[in-house]
Amino acid sequence: MRAICFEGVERVGLHSIDDPVIESATDAIVRVRVAGLCGSDLHPYFGREAGLDPMTVMGHEFVGEVVDVGSAVSGLSVRDSVCAPFTTSCGQCFYCLAGLSSRCEHGQLFGWRHEGEGLHGGQAQYVRVPLADGTLVRIPGGMGDDQGLLLGDNLSTAFFCAEMAEIRPEGVYAVIGCGTVGLLAVAAAFRLGAEVVLAHDPQPDRLAIAARLGAEVRAGEGEFVGAIEDATGGRGADAVMELVGLPDAQRLAYRVVRPGGTISAVGCHCGEHFAFGPADAYDKNLTYRTGRCPARHYMGRLAGELAERPMDLSWCVSHRFALEEGLDAWRVFAGREDGCVKAVLDVA
Repeated sequence: MRAICFEGVERVGLHSIDDPVIESATDAIVRVRVAGLCGSDLHPYFGREAGLDPMTVMGHEFVGEVVDVGSAVSGLSVRDSVCAPFTTSCGQCFYCLAGLSSRCEHGQLFGWRHEGEGLHGGQAQYVRVPLADGTLVRIPGGMGDDQGLLLGDNLSTAFFCAEMAEIRPEGVYAVIGCGTVGLLAVAAAFRLGAEVVLAHDPQPDRLAIAARLGAEVRAGEGEFVGAIEDATGGRGADAVMELVGLPDAQRLAYRVVRPGGTISAVGCHCGEHFAFGPADAYDKNLTYRTGRCPARHYMGRLAGELAERPMDLSWCVSHRFALEEGLDAWRVFAGREDGCVKAVLDVA
């Protein structure tokens, strides 16, 4: 099969590799129709996160059709259209039953192989899915592939972030980072009852979308800080949703959150240290909430909510490429070229 594989820092390539096969009775093989590029993919790409084996198939966002199942798979059939969270999950362990499917005792991250162990990703013609019954979700009737793709990561992560921020109508909320997840967090905050959301990103195209979603937007850090002070009488935001994963964003989040406020961080931080110290957190009575979204837990719930109360998600996918154009997709997405918000690969 053809696949986009990691070659080294800032290098991916289109390669011909072996098709995946059933390795365990709980596996399924999915023929990929659409695969996504995600901001967290950029951490190993730019070398901020080390350890990814060369020739690992990239990506953890995909939707497609089941083409084979292991003998122990009971909830899925060949030809089912499915979407996947970015990690596998058994659905039966302590963490899955507690709603923390991202910390499944048997879970693995798609698109991460280290020293020969782990899973290939979804930017390929086929992908092997372990623990298929607990991992894959049938795409509901009436839901398109793009929505299914968003359900498996970006949309679920946005709601996870907004819910950790404990949105209340009377609050003032800040969003730092207006990539796809940050923009969806703006939408999620309003969906959960927020009335005032301020958003920051250096990219004007992204801020324009945030403004269309209802946020007050600022590109410069000083302007952003000043706008939050003006909106709160100098107190600071009740909660800050941080969706970047870099020290400068963490530092800015600390700066604009009010005493007693919450930082909800779903940006994938790869550094060894916080950008602020324990004494800083103590002096602000800060609540810091973070972690990998339990996307599989959110997917069923959000699919039902979208059926009852649709969201306009048509703006999310800004760029489409064929699998053979995958290197162009990575260049445009990683370089934020041409106003790129989210790039996807149309594989089949």
